[in-house]
Amino acid sequence: MTVGELSSRSAHELRSLVAERRVSPVEIVEDVLSHVDMLQPKLNAFVLVDHEGARKAARQAEAALMRGDLLGPLHGVPVTVKDNAAVAGFPVRKGSRLTDATPAAGDSVAVDRLRKAGAIIVGKTAMPEQGWIATSTSPLTGATHNPWRHGYTSGGSSAGAAALAGAGCIPLHLGTDGAGSVRLPGHFCGVVGFKPTYGTVPYTPTFNNNAISHIGPIARTVADAELMLEVMAGPHPLDPGSHPLGYRAEKGPRSIRGMRIAWSADLGHARVDPEVAAIVDAAVNALADLGAVVEPVTPAWGPKGRDLERMMWGAWLPPLRPADPESKAEMDPALAACIDEYGDMSWEVMQATLGRRLAYAAEVGQWFAEGWDLLVTPAASVAAFPNGLIQPSHWPAETWDWLKWAEFSYPFNLAHNPAVSVPCGLTRDVLPVGLQIVAPRYADPIVMRAAAAFLEARPFAWPDRLGEADA
Repeated sequence: MTVGELSSRSAHELRSLVAERRVSPVEIVEDVLSHVDMLQPKLNAFVLVDHEGARKAARQAEAALMRGDLLGPLHGVPVTVKDNAAVAGFPVRKGSRLTDATPAAGDSVAVDRLRKAGAIIVGKTAMPEQGWIATSTSPLTGATHNPWRHGYTSGGSSAGAAALAGAGCIPLHLGTDGAGSVRLPGHFCGVVGFKPTYGTVPYTPTFNNNAISHIGPIARTVADAELMLEVMAGPHPLDPGSHPLGYRAEKGPRSIRGMRIAWSADLGHARVDPEVAAIVDAAVNALADLGAVVEPVTPAWGPKGRDLERMMWGAWLPPLRPADPESKAEMDPALAACIDEYGDMSWEVMQATLGRRLAYAAEVGQWFAEGWDLLVTPAASVAAFPNGLIQPSHWPAETWDWLKWAEFSYPFNLAHNPAVSVPCGLTRDVLPVGLQIVAPRYADPIVMRAAAAFLEARPFAWPDRLGEADA
């Protein structure tokens, strides 16, 4: 068996192989760890790899299997956790040199649910500092590389998660999304990044950034993303924003025939690279070929999000202000510049901004209620670009404002809609491009129905041994 043969299998395949006793959890974990050890020097996707803990969990999973215990839906399936979620025994560093290195006393709710479903935690994945930007470099761990091209961003802030998924290493990855941080790295790495309706997965401790951050899965397939979400979803008393619906994937064939789908190429204001625009436009035509009624739109709420998002982004930054010049020197300079711009926001301005956000969310909700089943857009305006940059070199230089190429993702954090990025093509430079699919709040299964139907009609192929090129 070659290294990575099991590591690259889907969660559904691994779960079946384990349940049928054709492969043991120990075999899976040994192959995963070998694959990780091969890829980590090239991708730099992990903050830490828990070799000992993963092997211990695999032995326990094997013993449970031999005893004939009732198996959970992820029994023996390896997963990773982004480094802003608590995993017992390891610190939560969030890509920053300025965070507390004390090990977490326990698991977050989402991680606890994964473990109880039988998943094996392999390690914690890299992210940019405090998850503030959608690129993949942090002061703590350096640059995480895109599996399609070394030296290029894998996106962020779920940077390591998407890099591993794109490389076909480990089937399931826990990500978080405050302005696109699951969907944007999904776009850059050619994988599925699903941000469910706000509150679907309990976020504990609840992040104090004005109710815009969501937990969601990153995987290579829609079915795997749904399986992971089913396990993590559902209310919990530690998160007052969690809601009782949970998530259940639809059964049977996925059809979008007859759906009314709005298509916006720019939301009325966004700049998009022509090649990205053309790839996404072809993907939208494929939706029409599947029997959906696709209509171009320019929603009035689109341009209203531009300034609102920047104010919202600045509103949660004051607690991150460095205490002294020495601490500031340890911080991502672009993050420090963003804090300098917004860190003195008054309480009155902040409250007014929160009110604008509620009005914006209501307007988006009303727009969907006028008869749209789905909205589709580009997932982002650009394909992956070199690490160390805020934006591609052919875009105007910015001190910190990366949002200019990510105008399609944050509206649905502000409005709490479910949204997914699915791979829909490659540029001439062989870099992935994502199609974003959005639905009204709580219509998460409809989003994933469309994602599954699209990928069934337009399968996305990954080259063999992706991510293993020499660093």
